[in-house]
Amino acid sequence: MWHSFSGGTTIGQVGSEDGIVLRDEEHPLGARVTLEQTATSSFAITCGLYGAMVHTVFAGSLTEAEVMYSAIKSSLAALAGENDEQKLELGIERFVEGSWL
Repeated sequence: MWHSFSGGTTIGQVGSEDGIVLRDEEHPLGARVTLEQTATSSFAITCGLYGAMVHTVFAGSLTEAEVMYSAIKSSLAALAGENDEQKLELGIERFVEGSWL
């Protein structure tokens, strides 16, 4: 269900962490995840649920970042489909604590 954000036009652009965007995807239920390589050669993954949360995590290598990116996408998709406000809040809290690992 994930698709390239804005038709892929953000790839190669400067991202929210001042790095170069490598991947940028959006879920139709209102989630987005972006992977960028920072100037320090680390990797930032910024993810969010529209209207509910934005969170960024960092990885030291592209391999680590790709694994994290995939896990984050799975967790975000589940959260994006949550209609119960209380469950969503708890899910976001757990997500920020690293439950997607």
